Amino acid sequence: MAKHPPAPPLSDAPLAPGLYLVATPIGNLRDITLRALDVLAACDMVLAEDTRVAGKLLSHYGIKKPLHRYDEYAAVRSGPLALGALMQNQRIALVSDAGTPLVSDPGFKLVRAAVAQGSAVWPIPGPSAALAALTIAGLPTDRFLFVGFSPPKSSARRTFMTEFAPVHATLIFYESGPRLRASLTDMAAVFGNREAAVARELTKLHETCIRGTLEELAADPRLDGPKGEIVVLIAPGEEVPAGADDADAALTEALARMGPAEAAKQVAKALGLPRRDLYLRALELKDVR
Repeated sequence: MAKHPPAPPLSDAPLAPGLYLVATPIGNLRDITLRALDVLAACDMVLAEDTRVAGKLLSHYGIKKPLHRYDEYAAVRSGPLALGALMQNQRIALVSDAGTPLVSDPGFKLVRAAVAQGSAVWPIPGPSAALAALTIAGLPTDRFLFVGFSPPKSSARRTFMTEFAPVHATLIFYESGPRLRASLTDMAAVFGNREAAVARELTKLHETCIRGTLEELAADPRLDGPKGEIVVLIAPGEEVPAGADDADAALTEALARMGPAEAAKQVAKALGLPRRDLYLRALELKDVR
């Protein structure tokens, strides 16, 4: 595995060659980090999902840099340009329209290609709409899954969402204003009437976070035609207690690798079932085998 030296931690140190994934504000321009400004000021080139959006940010902070569009369409042209520049030890900053690059953003292929050719890739952390919404939603934060955007058509959307129904974690979706009402209706149908939250205009003047059940949110008049991109968060479903079949399957798998006592201990911890009962069952299964 290729290794590269750590990035310089001080703003007055030379910026090392490589690809910098720079998180940018999701609304309030003052949310940009000092390190992000250091990188943008010192880099040789900026790749942006939308050069107009990135241009406004750079102009606000008095930074002038060559700007190249990098989205799913322009990547055919700007991707090889960036990879060639990296091979010449240049410093390239990749930014999305808002938030952290690669989160519902096309930069993944560029990062893979940069890593494959041995170029250094640096994270410059900062704003993220998904994490900002998670912190204010009032839903469990110990385990969460970022899902991103759902398909635009209802039938495909419900099929897509069904995949995540069994996941015991807070689910984080992105959605557009025009599709929000229909998406919430589909979510209520697929996930049941779970607790949820809708966050919009995060860090902006009209920032809101509306909480309730999915059915309540789907009918809430405050969510009629909101503008911009929106974060929808859904609480985990209730865990279904493990049954006898689950225990037998887990014990059988464990007994192939260890004795009854250790198998019972492992399965008890995983499924939350009584260890003694599992040990007796493990002995029975071992005899059958």
